[in-house]
Amino acid sequence: MKKDQPSNSPLAVNGKPEKSEEKTGIDRRHFIKTAGIGALAFSIVPRHVLGGTGFIAPSDKLTLAYVGCGTQGMREMLPMLAVPEIQIIAVCDPNRDAVGYRDWSKNGLRDEIRRAINKPDWQPGGENIVPGGREVGKNVVDSFYGNIRASDNFKACTAYADYRELLDREKDLDAVKIMTPDHLHGLFAIAALKRNKHVLMHKPVSNRLQEGKAVIELARQKTNIVTHLVPWDSNGSMDQVMAWINDGKIGKLKEIHNWTNRPVWPQYPTLPTDNVPVPDGLDWNLWLGPEADRPYSPNYTNMVFRGWYDFGGGSMADMGHYSLWTVFNALQLTSPEVIVPNLTHYVGMGDHTPNFVHNDFSFPTGCTVKFKYPANGDRPPVDLFWWDGGIRPTVPEELIAINEEDLPAEGMMFIGSKGKIIAGFNVQNPRLFSKKKKEVKATIAPNNSYEHNKMVDALSLFAKSCKAGTQYPGSFPEAEGLTEAVNLYAASLRSQKLLKYDAATRQITNVPDANKYLSRNYRTGWDPATI
Repeated sequence: MKKDQPSNSPLAVNGKPEKSEEKTGIDRRHFIKTAGIGALAFSIVPRHVLGGTGFIAPSDKLTLAYVGCGTQGMREMLPMLAVPEIQIIAVCDPNRDAVGYRDWSKNGLRDEIRRAINKPDWQPGGENIVPGGREVGKNVVDSFYGNIRASDNFKACTAYADYRELLDREKDLDAVKIMTPDHLHGLFAIAALKRNKHVLMHKPVSNRLQEGKAVIELARQKTNIVTHLVPWDSNGSMDQVMAWINDGKIGKLKEIHNWTNRPVWPQYPTLPTDNVPVPDGLDWNLWLGPEADRPYSPNYTNMVFRGWYDFGGGSMADMGHYSLWTVFNALQLTSPEVIVPNLTHYVGMGDHTPNFVHNDFSFPTGCTVKFKYPANGDRPPVDLFWWDGGIRPTVPEELIAINEEDLPAEGMMFIGSKGKIIAGFNVQNPRLFSKKKKEVKATIAPNNSYEHNKMVDALSLFAKSCKAGTQYPGSFPEAEGLTEAVNLYAASLRSQKLLKYDAATRQITNVPDANKYLSRNYRTGWDPATI
């Protein structure tokens, strides 16, 4: 992630990064790996934490509430604890204990926490398997500060089940980090922004277009409030790709393709029917938040929530923020005019005959969605293709000619009238294939003002920006085009129809019924106007 910029490096121009500050990225697997490696170092006490040079007085720290203590939330909490400019004073999660969590490995997160808090025998409690829950979050915060930052005169952090209560009670709070399931992102961001709290949040801005727009508009109005969407820090550099495009190396740009092997979680073809009791310590009503009441199921929560339209944003919301944000910026992609879905469907066998299920409750196992973007300035109209579920574009003839038999599991490709650029998922290692020349590899080094895998430095920059009231790259308004795309992706899959979109009215014009997928019916007590 980002390293502190030099003093002569502009943080932003009109709230947006200059083009020269495009980033080189790391993929999500490296992001997680880096967090784990970083945690190994946290048990070594930095001198500036103990006082002396670089010591930061408690009154100068950014007070922060950590909202969402699931596995990814806990994993990203560890580097934040090591940032001397930040003090976590509260945690929040509707789940009290470490019960029902799933993770990429059985003991990986537990061992990361042990190293970070310097307690080799630490156990998460609950089921004593995978850590998670607000009591674990509170325990980790208190343990880290008690062991590593005792000189800060730290007061024990407070644990809340209800985010609304947290905001009402924590009067001295400066900022929040939101690490909840997708359906709570927009609502929680609005509540924080209305109270003039800085917001650090994971993707997406919202899993509903209208709600996402409301978040972005509010963030734009709050000029002294800093917002930052975490995946910006993992985006790659478009420097070399744009140099080739602008030099006409591939002719007229026609198509962009981005593909991923996600989902790596179940995409359920039917709704849960098992009668499963709510785990002790989980407030199911709070977990549902604004969404309609329904019986509890473990197949809605934790790692699998993103496969449901109500609770997640699918593979594009999960991974597209890491790969496409820099592409949107460089090519000035704003609002698509047409969205064309192509998806798999589920067929069951019931009573000796096929049962075709019209599924508008969960994302498909795999799909392709095409977005048609109009011309913008000197850029001609261009089609963006998103592929997921392991589905990839056809292997280009250019790769076959050099005896490459397949595309990688995840990648990106730019197709022009005279050639192609093929790159990694985050636009890394681009290669030019022109009709006039053989393969050309990148010659322009990515222009980096800071390194992405320095998570502590990035969080330090966030804290300093909040204290100064100055935006830096990756704010919510900068993600507007991508927010529109990921939500129209979901609406097109859910309706299973070609959609025509009017950006001015934010309405689907050819399938009026599909507009219901762009907004949310809020339960009583959860309307953003009153929260």
